[in-house]
Amino acid sequence: GHYIDVYDMTRAVEDEATVKIFYENRIIKLDTDEEEWKKLDDEFEEITEGQEDNDREKYKTKWSRMEAIVGAPNRVKRLATDIVEHYEEKSKTIAGKAMVVCVSRKICVDLYDEIIKIRPEWHSDDLEKGVIKVVMTGSAGDEERLQKHIGGKHRRDTLARRMKDTSDELQIVLVRDMWLTGFDVPSMHTMYIDKPMKGHNLMQAIARVNRVFKDKPGGVVVDYIGILENLKKALKQYTDSDRANTAIDTDEAIAVMQEKLEVLRSMFHTYDYSAYMGSSQAGRIRAITGGMNFVLGLDEKEQKEFKQFSIEAAKAHSLCAATEEGKKTAL
Repeated sequence: GHYIDVYDMTRAVEDEATVKIFYENRIIKLDTDEEEWKKLDDEFEEITEGQEDNDREKYKTKWSRMEAIVGAPNRVKRLATDIVEHYEEKSKTIAGKAMVVCVSRKICVDLYDEIIKIRPEWHSDDLEKGVIKVVMTGSAGDEERLQKHIGGKHRRDTLARRMKDTSDELQIVLVRDMWLTGFDVPSMHTMYIDKPMKGHNLMQAIARVNRVFKDKPGGVVVDYIGILENLKKALKQYTDSDRANTAIDTDEAIAVMQEKLEVLRSMFHTYDYSAYMGSSQAGRIRAITGGMNFVLGLDEKEQKEFKQFSIEAAKAHSLCAATEEGKKTAL
């Protein structure tokens, strides 16, 4: 039934049960022509979640073709580089966890291997250690390189506990379809999607990043494969207010950040903070301490406003920190 009409995602945001979800386009081109991808995309309409296993023979060729194109070695390398760069940039502004969704278990493992080439210190063979892990099921018949990422309930429970623990070093998990429904990690702020998804499954997946946590300003869905049209279609099943609060473009966060920064700059118009932009460390420190004294010299109302605008600018920046505009305006 339409339970979403009774208590939709937007009312949940207003009741402070969830936060807004922002959409960021970082599509990584496929090494194939448009016509070939369109054909694959049409074929994917037949393939629903989980059928990679359930109807393996029936869909084997289609899955293999999609896996070969999406999982081309050069593309996986570019994907690994972008995820590391994006996550590290975002981590400068907000602490929290992330999930990467891949087309297949093989691509999960390929991507893991590429990421740890860039950041070897993120890897550990120990289940209780490591910054990044693959979460997937498998069987004794799987190839050897997949085996080390496969485990039973104990492995999954251990990784779930670590992922939910904000003090644990586990920050990023790579999945195909594990944990895309009903797995709540409130501190998870980013979902990287590199798998065609649609409808209810897509909405369920992106809801992983909309849980309230401390000062988390919103969740970000990073699109590497082109899910926007499917997201728009999926949103039609939801309420008008949901559509307004889901998949808000990160451009909106950039606009808010710039607007708040303008207000803050105008409040500082009688204070010369140019030394902060210079190369001298001592000059930067003087500019910061002088700025603090300047703010303390404002009346109580202005101090309150300064604090509020600073918080709003910082929150907006944390949502768009990894975009080009966000990097240019690093706070």
